[in-house]
Amino acid sequence: MVTVGDKAPDFIAPAVVDGAAVEFELFRQVEASEAVLIYFYPADFVPTCTAELCGMREAGWAAVDGLSVVGVRADSLYAGVAYADRFEIPFPLAMDDSGRVAASYDLLADAWEGHTDVPRRAAVVVDGDWTVRFREAAGDALDRPAPGPVQNATATLRELGLDADRPRVNYDGPW
Repeated sequence: MVTVGDKAPDFIAPAVVDGAAVEFELFRQVEASEAVLIYFYPADFVPTCTAELCGMREAGWAAVDGLSVVGVRADSLYAGVAYADRFEIPFPLAMDDSGRVAASYDLLADAWEGHTDVPRRAAVVVDGDWTVRFREAAGDALDRPAPGPVQNATATLRELGLDADRPRVNYDGPW
C-alpha cells in the first residue's frame, strides 16, 4: 500500500487539457512544481466528485504558484472533453481506463456501480522529491464526508508553503 512517506509511482497517461487530447506525464509536473495533487475518482459526471473538482476550481488551485492538479479517472477522453467544458474544469483529466494508475497507488476500487478497474475517490499530494505527503480516500465515490479528502489535503499544501485556499465543497450543487 502506498502511504504517506513512500515514493510516489510515476505514470504517463492520455489526458484532456483545454479541450485537447495530450499525453500527461507526472514526472514533468513533479519537476516543475512544489506539489502535485492527484485527484482520483471513478468517472466524470459523478456528483460528489464534480463538487470537489468545482471546489478546487473555485478556490483557484489552478493559479496557485507551485501547485499542479490532475484528475485521474476511468472515463474516455471524449467524456473528459465534455465534462471539462461543462464544468469549466481547469485541470488535466487523465484517463485510467485499465486501472493501472489507480492500482499503482493502491486506490483501485474492487467494483463501483457495476464497473471494474476504476479509481476510488481519493486525494494524494506528492512533493517535489516524489514523497507522498498526503493520502486520503473516501469510503465510496458517493459518500459526502465533511470535510472530504480534497479539503483535508489543504493543510498539507500549506505545510509545503503553498498559498492554497481550502475549497468549499457543495455536494448539493447543480451537478
